[in-house]
Amino acid sequence: MMLRVLNYPKPAIRQCSKKTRTVGCPSEAAAAATTASSSIAAKQHHRQFSSLPHHLARQNNGMVNIFVKSTKVPRPTLPKTFNRLKKPIKEEDVTIQHVPSHLSYASNKRMPITSEMRIVQPGEDTPSGIWPVFRMMDESGNFRQPDNSRHINVSKIIPPNHHDLLQLQSALTIQYPHFKHHLLSSGLFQPSKNPYPDMPLNKEEAEAADDVKNTLLRAYRQMIRLRKMDTILHNAQRQGRISFYMTHHGEEAIHMGSASALSPQDVIFAQYREAGLLMWRGFTLEQFCNQCFSNDHDLGKGRQMPIHYGCRALNYQTVSSPLGTQITQAVGAAYKFKLDAMNNKEKEAAISIVYFGEGAASTIDFHSACNFAATLKTPMIFFCRNNGYAISTPVEDQYAGDGIISRAPGYGMAGIRVDGNDVFAVHAAVAEARKLALETSAPVMIEAMTYRQGHHSTSDDSSRYRDMDEVQVAHDVTDPILRMDKFLRHYGWMDDDAVALIEDEERVAVLRAMEAAEARPGPKLDTMFTDVYHEKPPHLLRQETELRQHLKRHDIVYH
Repeated sequence: MMLRVLNYPKPAIRQCSKKTRTVGCPSEAAAAATTASSSIAAKQHHRQFSSLPHHLARQNNGMVNIFVKSTKVPRPTLPKTFNRLKKPIKEEDVTIQHVPSHLSYASNKRMPITSEMRIVQPGEDTPSGIWPVFRMMDESGNFRQPDNSRHINVSKIIPPNHHDLLQLQSALTIQYPHFKHHLLSSGLFQPSKNPYPDMPLNKEEAEAADDVKNTLLRAYRQMIRLRKMDTILHNAQRQGRISFYMTHHGEEAIHMGSASALSPQDVIFAQYREAGLLMWRGFTLEQFCNQCFSNDHDLGKGRQMPIHYGCRALNYQTVSSPLGTQITQAVGAAYKFKLDAMNNKEKEAAISIVYFGEGAASTIDFHSACNFAATLKTPMIFFCRNNGYAISTPVEDQYAGDGIISRAPGYGMAGIRVDGNDVFAVHAAVAEARKLALETSAPVMIEAMTYRQGHHSTSDDSSRYRDMDEVQVAHDVTDPILRMDKFLRHYGWMDDDAVALIEDEERVAVLRAMEAAEARPGPKLDTMFTDVYHEKPPHLLRQETELRQHLKRHDIVYH
């Protein structure tokens, strides 16, 4: 078993509310402690962790958190910044809990978690030992404190205004002053000036009118939309309705977190598991389905495999099947942006960003691209999705060093490692990396640690090379949508009914788009020989003639 996220430095007691305290204890003793305690919270907490595979607890040194009764616990000491909250804080509203100190999504190496975002630049001292993982929000949906040792949860601090994005932002900056810069500069907490066209408007509720401008709710909804689209189109492939598909299960926070931190003029070079970035930029469910069904409305005119999306209008370069080819292409685009900035100071600045997996980082294209980018000082971001597996090859068979980010200093490149399942941390890291890339006209590398919950593709059966308990824990504990959902529930923005409504709306929308795409005809035969040359050369004219003669000879009618 390789997935470990609930590691605590040592058994310890932290002050909590008036009648509870948090105790770290071995999982083998959890049942006895729960039996001895009459606390309902203790029983619920024990049930939650006892459902995990036994070997997971054993690999975490047997440490879990349970709640037990205590009648003599001093009142928690709150940071002075909490005094700025307009609403008085009552003792019973405050709880203090342990937080995870290390994580390891898909390897045997425990990576330290940090609340301090530091992009290590060339010439600076690199982290001693294993590079830390920048994180803002834990699996519980709570933001971290600066000392990385506890959560200070204060309930009922948000005024009753429903889905007020700026109000939530203000409250969070007071509650978590160490994240103030990231929160105030985050695009996720900035409402749109105009309604998002892909956000449904419920006219029966006046409060929903602001929801269509709510960027944070849009990110949450699109994470759900992407997963629903994946589930339905994956099933469609199994039914023989499309030829191929790849899901993004478990990596949705990378998509929405990074896409929301980019500017529309930034050019995206994707690998094949980044459909959420295109969705964020406005690619519709109809367009996704048209591409997968290769019909006459497919922007690629049926010339590509399913999920090989591309859209010139949205600055999203068409996906290529060969691994790593997009990495060197992104360097060339960034170099063009650099030349444009030198020749036209008034032109809006732009970067290129290239996405790839840890497996693609073993290709020659990756090494060539990194060397060219660092030497030519091109304004771009290298974004590595380290999801644990390159098809069936686990990370321990992929490299012996400290992941991919440890290679950045060797190229003379800035770099940072981030929790890829934390949408806020991903957004903050990409925003700062983009800013640094433009200021220094140099590349920045980001390694996002995540976990691929689905099979590599519909041609893969991952149960043959990994334990399915590992996948189940990723789904139940570290899932990025689940983490975002818990955060929104903490502040009263979501409940079971609201989540069920969103999931149902998105499921229906995907089904309608798929059925419409499936009913459309294929591209016209003429399109097979166009768009490569301005004028058809002799060899293409000859091939077109031979094809039409073949169809006529065998009475084949192509519509």
